[in-house]
Amino acid sequence: MINIVFFGTPEFAVPFLKELILDSEVNVACIVTQPDKPSGRGAQMTPPPVKMAAEEKNIPVLQPSSLKTNPEIEKELRAFNADLFIVVAYGKIIPKNILEIPTKGCLNVHPSLLPQYRGPSPLQWAIVQGVPQTGVTIMLLDEGTDTGPVLASEIITLDAEETYDSLVQKVHAIGPRLLLSTLKRFIKNEIILLIQDESKATMTRLLDKEDGHVLWTAAMDEIERKHRAYNPWPGTWSVWERTQGKTVRIKFLHIQPTDYKADLAPGTVSLKEGHLFVDCVDGTIEILELQIEGKPKMEASSFIQGYKDIEGTVLN
Repeated sequence: MINIVFFGTPEFAVPFLKELILDSEVNVACIVTQPDKPSGRGAQMTPPPVKMAAEEKNIPVLQPSSLKTNPEIEKELRAFNADLFIVVAYGKIIPKNILEIPTKGCLNVHPSLLPQYRGPSPLQWAIVQGVPQTGVTIMLLDEGTDTGPVLASEIITLDAEETYDSLVQKVHAIGPRLLLSTLKRFIKNEIILLIQDESKATMTRLLDKEDGHVLWTAAMDEIERKHRAYNPWPGTWSVWERTQGKTVRIKFLHIQPTDYKADLAPGTVSLKEGHLFVDCVDGTIEILELQIEGKPKMEASSFIQGYKDIEGTVLN
């Protein structure tokens, strides 16, 4: 029996945890996840998805606010006598003293082909940059950011209309199985570690709301890739300065490139037969569904009925 402690937090990590729980050769002794956080309008304390999955199976859960300088959590983790720590989107730095606890080390799942797209946003980066493929890598954690030796990887091909959600589904289709088979081979010393080539390393960073700001001076395909990568979070949006002097933020929920040529300055809105278009530097994009801040989602045709004054204005 392989004794493990699982570190993970969001919904992304849950399929990996479930794959390990179901396997008869693996014992998930404990889950380490981030603390419950306030969510929604009522700011109700909400547990991370990984915690909920663990509690369904009566697996002990630890939720330290920090792993650094925390002798109590170190003591608790040592008591599980883990062969491996498995890390999937935990969301916090794991210090050296914690990495050294399991007898065989710490394995991390990273959704890219390392050393490409290290860091917190590899799936979004792959879509934004328009690469034809990415993948899933199982690596041995060290103190760096996704710098440890590679144990296994598998390629994922990106479709022309790949979205963040569809790419996550592809990761879940192969990642949990790859993790399970890799950790079993690793325990048996059947894997030769591959040191990453630092000359080929690229980094991503944590996304924030400003990343979703659409600059209409960009090319049409760049805007469209950004939209596919950044939905649902942080979403794509622009600012509309209305004639009454009001400033409104518009979130774009569904857009598509179009052959329609308005030939207007970048950011200029045009309306035609119930359709809403915005020009960019090399073409025109149709907005099919959108949402004004604080308002319900709307189809473009419904939006036009209530906001005809948007025609001819420039989105910033």
